[in-house]
This record gives sequence, structure tokens and C-alpha cells, in this order.
Amino acid sequence: MSRVKYVAKNIAFGYVGNLVSTVMGFVLRTVFIMNLDMTLLGVDGLYGSVLTVLSLAELGIGTAMNFSLYKPVAEGNREKIKSYMQLYKKAYFIIAGVVCLIGLAIAPFLSFIIKEPGVISRSELTIYYFVFLFNTVSTYFVAYKYSLVNAQQKNYIQTNILTVSKLLTTVAQVIVILVTKSFLLYLLSAAVIELAQKIFANYYLNRLYPYLLEKNVTKLTKEETRPIIENTKALIYHKVGDVARLQTDNIIISTFINVTLVGYISNYNMVLTAVSGFVNIIFNSVLSSFGNLIATETKEKQYQMFRVYKFLAAWIYGLSAIGFYYLLSPFIALCWGEDMVLGGAIVACILTDYYFKGLRIVQSNFKTAAGVFAADQYLALIQGAVNLVISIILVQKIGLVGVYIGTIISGLIANFTKPYLIYKICFEKSVVGYYRESAGYLLVLLLSAVAIYPIASYFAQTLSAKGFLVVFFAILVVVNAIYYFFFHKSQEFLYLKSLILKKRG
Repeated sequence: MSRVKYVAKNIAFGYVGNLVSTVMGFVLRTVFIMNLDMTLLGVDGLYGSVLTVLSLAELGIGTAMNFSLYKPVAEGNREKIKSYMQLYKKAYFIIAGVVCLIGLAIAPFLSFIIKEPGVISRSELTIYYFVFLFNTVSTYFVAYKYSLVNAQQKNYIQTNILTVSKLLTTVAQVIVILVTKSFLLYLLSAAVIELAQKIFANYYLNRLYPYLLEKNVTKLTKEETRPIIENTKALIYHKVGDVARLQTDNIIISTFINVTLVGYISNYNMVLTAVSGFVNIIFNSVLSSFGNLIATETKEKQYQMFRVYKFLAAWIYGLSAIGFYYLLSPFIALCWGEDMVLGGAIVACILTDYYFKGLRIVQSNFKTAAGVFAADQYLALIQGAVNLVISIILVQKIGLVGVYIGTIISGLIANFTKPYLIYKICFEKSVVGYYRESAGYLLVLLLSAVAIYPIASYFAQTLSAKGFLVVFFAILVVVNAIYYFFFHKSQEFLYLKSLILKKRG
């Protein structure tokens, strides 16, 4: 099967999975808000961030191993695949133990990062945390096997397993909330189903790749393990920096403002993640194909495809950012009440970071697939430090907006530096064209946002489902028309057009 067909299949199943997750997530969130305290929703979001920080123990081993698998998978070298997977398995089992020990060690200090927990007792907070910790630790015992699936560009297998699990989990949790109104049982029901999913996934992948169970595995040589070690060392810096920049906002908010506000923000993040998930599927689905492309094609071909995906990202993330700006708060108000709506400045900050983060996805995916880890290994540390310093200072001076200002500024550092490294190392070309094109994409985005403003502001005066739909379709038509006007003659657009027409033919 060709790269394009694998990508198409991954995207198709990704969309189905994301649609199921979106609908079920929306239903679950509505039932949760109607039956449980908002503080519990904040605790749920906070613990998710804390456990993501704990996953720092992985330190990029997974990314380094995935990169190492691209070549033996492309060559069909089963013995070498077995060797890499055996090393991967041992590494992840150690990681599971480390995460468990660190997680247990920080449990007594949870009260220091949870401000104004309301009626929730310290013992309850600890029990909830242990359920989250169990879910995180158990993931490592099967996660390593998905690396082979993804290296073969069969991401849809993992997507389908997780989709079914999400469906069953949501049904169980809705029933538990309606019948018992117990947050603990809500967490435990998910833990049981997710554990069953991991057991099934392990069994299924063993059947799919029976050779991974073979005992005659050749140990990798020092020459073969050296790149993994070197890449992992570089990725440690990336991992530490990314966690400090991307996973600390909820912790800062809970510590300096209150944990309930984390719940309000999680409503926005849930909708944003659910809808943008459809966007991200496109770009995450091409990661393994990027690896195959780099292993088999010329630099010029790689450069052309990078520009196509960069163009597609600018268009899609630009369109969705404008849509979110005008429709996200009205959607929250229509679904869960106007008292759940955040201020306009906060929403603007969230979406500014969303757009630039979208552009970074293509950069990061290509850089990861190409194995370029060491060149910017200190950049992520700088980003993390900038985010923490600015966010902690500004949250005490201007509140929630200050947290997101730190996130935006730290993210923009990568938007300017990563393209330079990619163009220099991967393509051996000047990066000036990239910056010029990116500025053009941004100008078109701003023009589109201004063009749609009169319609959006008119219908925003009266909050209704009809007005919401009018603005939604107006954004689709007007924004896409403006992007088409400016870019329909570009090489990137013509390539995508020919790809779509060929697919239909």
C-alpha cells in the first residue's frame, strides 16, 4: 500500500474515532456538569496535567525508538525489528516503575497545588490521584507495541482500539454518574474498562506480530544503540522543556488562583481539543509517512512535501482559529450556560497559541521523522523556562491572561527557530522563503477574521442556535473563499487539488 493510501486510511479511521470521541465527550461533560460539582471537574483537569508531568520519565525514549524503527520496517528486516522492540520493551517497563515510584512520592504534597478545593477532603483528593496514577502506569506495559504499528503507517489500528474503549468508557461513566453521583466510581469505572482495553490490545498485537514473542532475539550492537542513546539524550531536553511549557498551565492556575477555574478552562479545552482533533488527525497521520518518505526519497521531494503540509496547516488552522474565535464562547453558553463563559481576552490568547501551535505540528512531525533532535535540544529548555517565569509573574499581576501570555511567547520562540534548523539541516536551503510565506498566511488569516466580523458581531447580539449556525456557515464560505482567492495558483494548492481529483478518479 502506498504512503498516500496509508495516510488516507489513517485519516478516515481517525475521523470516525474522533467523531465518536467528540460526541461521547460532549455527552459525558454535560452529564458531569449537571450532576457533579465544578470543583471536581477542576480536579480532573489538574490531575491530568500532573500525570502528564510525571510522564517526563519517558524522556523521549519512545520518539527515539520510533525513529529507529522506520528503516528496518521499510526494509522488511524482521530480525532487526525484534531487536529494537525487545530494547523498547525493557525501557518502558523500567519507565513504568519510575513513574509509579515518583507518583507515590509526590502524593503527600498534592494539597500544596490545590487551592480552594471546597468540600473535597484531603483523603478523597489522594484516592482520586491514585486512580489517575494507576491508569498512567499501566499504559506503559502495552504502549511500546503501538510503535511498530505506527512505524508501518497503520495508525488506524491504535485509533480503532482507542475509539471502542472510549465509547464503552463513556457509556459506563454516564451510567455511574446518573445512578450514584460518585466521582470515585466515575474514575474507577474508566480505570476498569481502560485496563481491559490494554489487556485486549496486548493480546491482539501479539497475534498480529507473533514474531515479537520469539525468544531468539539478537541483541543490538553498540553502533546500533548509540544513535538511540544520543537521540534520547537530546530528547530529554525537549521533553523537560515541553512539559514546563505545555503542561504546567493548569498547575499554575490551581496554585495561584483556584482549582475550580481549571474546570471552567477544561470546558474550553474539551471543545477545542474535540474539534481540532479532526484537524490534527490529518497532520498526525502523516508522521509515519514522513519517516518513510525521508527513508526513501530525495531531499527535494521531502522539501516539496513539507511545503505542501505547511500550506495545508496554515489554511486549516487559520480557518478553525477564526471559527473558534467567533463561536467557541457562544457554544459554551448555549450548552452549559453563560456563567461558564471566559473573558474575550482569555479566549483570544488561547486561540493565538492554538494557531501557532498548529504550524509547529508540521515542523515537529518532520523534524521527528528526520531524526533531528540534537540541533535544538536546548531550545525547549529555554521555552519552558520562559513560560514558567512569565506565567508565574504575570498570573499574580493580571490573573489568568498572564498564564497564557507566557505560553504564547514561549511557543513563538520555536516558530522562529525550528524552521531555520529544518531548512538548514534537512533541505540545505535558505529559510527566508519560509518566513515570507508564513507572514503571508498570517496576513490572510487576519484579513479573513476582519471580513467575517460584521456578520459575527450582528448575530452575537442575540444568542441563539440559529445565529450560531449562520455564523458557522458564513465563516466556512467567506474564509475559504478568501484563502482560495489568494492561494489557488500556488504550487501547494495545485498539488493538493490534483491529489484530490486523482483520488476521486
